Amino acid sequence: MNINEQELRTKLKLVIDKLMHLGEPENEDELKDGGEAIGFFKRDFGIQEWDWPQGVGLYGLLKVMQYENDLRYIDFLDDWFRNNIAAGLPSRNINTTAPLLTLAELVDMRPNAEYEQLCKDWANWLMVCLPRTQQGGFQHVTSANGDRMGVRLNENEMWVDTLFMTVLFLNKMGNKYQNAQWVEEGLHQVLMHIKYLCDNKTGLFFHGWSFNRMDNFGGIFWCRGNSWFTLGILDYVEMFKGKLNAGVKQFIIDTYKAQVAALKKLQAESGLWHTVLDDPTSYEEVSGSAAIACGILKGIRLGILDDSYLECAERAIRAILAHIAADGTVQKVSGGTGMGMNAEHYKNILIAPMAYGQSLTILALAEALLHL
Repeated sequence: MNINEQELRTKLKLVIDKLMHLGEPENEDELKDGGEAIGFFKRDFGIQEWDWPQGVGLYGLLKVMQYENDLRYIDFLDDWFRNNIAAGLPSRNINTTAPLLTLAELVDMRPNAEYEQLCKDWANWLMVCLPRTQQGGFQHVTSANGDRMGVRLNENEMWVDTLFMTVLFLNKMGNKYQNAQWVEEGLHQVLMHIKYLCDNKTGLFFHGWSFNRMDNFGGIFWCRGNSWFTLGILDYVEMFKGKLNAGVKQFIIDTYKAQVAALKKLQAESGLWHTVLDDPTSYEEVSGSAAIACGILKGIRLGILDDSYLECAERAIRAILAHIAADGTVQKVSGGTGMGMNAEHYKNILIAPMAYGQSLTILALAEALLHL
């Protein structure tokens, strides 16, 4: 890619530093007046809370250490987990599983019996206690807004976010401990989500599926929702280290390639993607665009995609770089997004600095460095 390496490295460092010190948004009073309708969930802001935005943020730091083959952020990660465990963990659900993906790998770098046991207990909890939809899908149970010990059941619903937030962790644990039940359950969830969320006409993913309604809610192709698959599915396949059944692997990769081909056609002139992918009147959104760019670049690096996708990825990286403020804040990031019945729901979601916006940008820039 024809991108200035120094700019890439400088902005990557700024984004990482901002993530590690990310606090509440300056306009919190203004945002909270809109409530959930605009995606205001107080737990989502900053880096300190144990939930999915922070979990994705931690994963970004972990992957940078792996890319650079050093342990520069390991003390930060260790302190984060130790402090949260000491303070008391929130309810177990799909979204609060996200930090465990990083913890499962942290214990390999810095052995800790308490961390390891927590990971094993949580994996068992997913198998035995997590509510299921019809046909055994992981029900997308989330934290209750304003009550960290409560849950929102989202009865009989599967959401595309689950693949990144929970299935990656379960698969990581299954492969790590050679637990066939965990591995097979993770694979079951991947296939279930592809079956019910992937649109055969476009190759894109719907946000969710309801067995109660027997439909995909508003049938919306949400940018960040799609990006969880674009980014996470290659990490999923890599965890098998070549041992995934060849036919199943081909099915998953074909799904990824069909989705990416569709995304390439929908990329905005700026290089970003719209928050409703096929609605150019919806705002362009950076966190989903960063995850898509990272997923495309990784596909190229692994030889799954050909070089015809490089121009698409380069345009996205340039656009992402242009939306990093001088202090490292990643701009144009949409807030937490519940299930919507129409495009307007997604268009009305607030814009604010979020841990996952920082993290997904980190992943995209770090992957871009491997292509220079």
